[in-house]
Amino acid sequence: MIGGMELSSPTVLWRLWSKAGEQARAVVIPGEPHSTLTVFVDDVMDRAENFEALDVALFRADDIKVTLLESGWREEN
Repeated sequence: MIGGMELSSPTVLWRLWSKAGEQARAVVIPGEPHSTLTVFVDDVMDRAENFEALDVALFRADDIKVTLLESGWREEN
């Protein structure tokens, strides 16, 4: 669940922009028995990771977001 919403289809979790104009986005694809977290940079898949639990995939997405923000990426306005 995100903010009380049940996830049942691919969902964009966040979008970030670099100073160079690159765009990154995280998409979670819920499923059974695994949920998949994908990260795209400029519409090219950067990574895809499978998790046994959706909450672990969401935690990983937050971890990646924090890392990018600390590296100078910014959230959308």
